[in-house]
Amino acid sequence: MSYNLLKGKRGIIFGALDANSIAWKTAERVHEEGGSFVLTNAPIAMRMGQINELAEKTGSQIVPADATSIEDLENLVQKSVEILGGKLDFVLHSIGMSVNVRKGKHYTDQNYDWTQKGWDVSAVSFHKTMQTLYKNDAMNEWGSIVALTYMASQRVFPDYNDMADNKAYLESIARSFGYFFGKEKKVRVNTISQSPTPTTAGQGVKGFDSFISYAEKMSPLGNATALDCANYTIAMFSDLTKRVTLQNLYNDGGFSNMGVSNEVIEAISKE
Repeated sequence: MSYNLLKGKRGIIFGALDANSIAWKTAERVHEEGGSFVLTNAPIAMRMGQINELAEKTGSQIVPADATSIEDLENLVQKSVEILGGKLDFVLHSIGMSVNVRKGKHYTDQNYDWTQKGWDVSAVSFHKTMQTLYKNDAMNEWGSIVALTYMASQRVFPDYNDMADNKAYLESIARSFGYFFGKEKKVRVNTISQSPTPTTAGQGVKGFDSFISYAEKMSPLGNATALDCANYTIAMFSDLTKRVTLQNLYNDGGFSNMGVSNEVIEAISKE
């Protein structure tokens, strides 16, 4: 159902790889709510995904960009403002990766070149994106910037590996840069901590299927879906949340406040 919450608003969506991705679902919902946007992803990720299909479906244009490259980000921001006809109202940062996870390196045996690459893509790229937006004065007042994160930034999930460190750094960047963006330009910056979600990236984590089942049993409302996260992001992009900033917001069915659930106790007692 559409309420035209984003009518006339425009922005950039990073990370729409395929129909399973949260960014993809968010792009669809932004379109339904009357917003317009530019889609972007790294060239290599675009070759792997179906972003052209999403662009056609939503009447959007694509500007390829490596989010770790200041030059690419400068081009992305400038072209987006030109294409959309003015300053931006929202940005979604939905990118992250760990080469150590992808190549099966244990947390206690990292390849630090890979660690640095994952850190740059997953966290520092958020700072680079906001710095580019800030220096170019590309955001409208009361605009909204959102990055996606995960509970492993706060608690230990052994197989999440160095991505846990990346997400903790990402959340810190949101708070620190969010202060300056809010104070000087009235732009809000928040992170959404989502339930484990069967995206292409999520399914690359060892033991993911078992963990998503565990999280489902732990959460009073069950796991939040990619569409649930998209809807939450729409609320954060809208004027309904104009005074919400510097927050790490949990969209996880209650998982973040649980110690243990009866379902988990019962499952353990049957072993």
